[in-house]
Amino acid sequence: MKYVCLIYGDGNQVDPLSPTEMDALGAEMDAYGDELRKNGHFVIGEALQPSHTGTTVRVRNGMVSTTDGPFAETKEQLGGFIIIEARDLNEAIRVASKMPAARYDSVEVRPIRELS
Repeated sequence: MKYVCLIYGDGNQVDPLSPTEMDALGAEMDAYGDELRKNGHFVIGEALQPSHTGTTVRVRNGMVSTTDGPFAETKEQLGGFIIIEARDLNEAIRVASKMPAARYDSVEVRPIRELS
C-alpha cells in the first residue's frame, strides 16, 4: 500500500542550523533516500519551496479566485513529501520515524486512496 509522508515545520528547528550542520543534514537526508530506494519503500519525494511562494486556488460558483501564500493560518507549513510503499500503517510509521526531518519537523503519515 502507498502512504504519503507530509513533512510540516515552522523553521524554528532548522533555521538556526549552521551551514555545516545543514550540509550534514542534507547528506543524511540523501542517505535516507538511498536506503528507501534500496529496500523498495521509495516511490517519490520532493522538498517544496517556502509556503509564501505558493498560490491557493479556489473555485466557487464557477468563479476562480487566487490568494498568494498558503490557505491555512498556522505556524507549521508543508515543506515536502515522500510517497512510500509499506505493508501497513505500522510499517509506514516505522519508515517515517527514521526520516531525518522527523527530528526537526513533524511528519504526517496518511494512506493514499487508490482511484480506479
